[in-house]
Amino acid sequence: MHPIRILIHSVPLLVLVVQVSLPVCVEVPSDSEGVQGYPMKLTCISCMRREEVETTTEVNWYFNSSTGKLQTLIFTFRSEKDNYTNMNWTGRLQWDGSHDLQDVSISIVNITQSDAGTYTCEVKREFIYKVYRKSLTSTKVIFLEVKSEASEDTTAVYSEIMMYFLLVFLTFWLLVEMVYCYRKISKADEVAQDNAD
Repeated sequence: MHPIRILIHSVPLLVLVVQVSLPVCVEVPSDSEGVQGYPMKLTCISCMRREEVETTTEVNWYFNSSTGKLQTLIFTFRSEKDNYTNMNWTGRLQWDGSHDLQDVSISIVNITQSDAGTYTCEVKREFIYKVYRKSLTSTKVIFLEVKSEASEDTTAVYSEIMMYFLLVFLTFWLLVEMVYCYRKISKADEVAQDNAD
């Protein structure tokens, strides 16, 4: 009687893992230079670390002119239907934030020289847990400078200079390579003619 052999083939097992990606909140600084007569967005991002917790949010924007007057409340936002604009700023401020109230930015419709100064974005959040409530207040300060004309972006200037430098360098390198290849081919032709004679 012969023993029975059983062959087991190993088959690689491919496991595909799919993970749902969630949006990421990144706090970025606001632009601090506006051009007179143009709109200006004052960026204020206040990321919530625990989005699954129910929260109530109130956003207050304050302005302190460069002349040193007292800080004035210019805008309050609690919801789309519950917001307040200071009467001196009516028609000039727009809510420019997100629905989840992580981006709580505002825009000034038509910037003037009198808008230069310090803007403070104050975000008050109340986190509502099952057992207790926790309040958290964060502030961001923006120093706005208003110019009559847009200044040239130095990064764009440096990028343009580097682009032209690379174009000249690569063109020169291509010419050197062409001369080198031409000489190599010419020598190969001369050697072939000498061997043929």
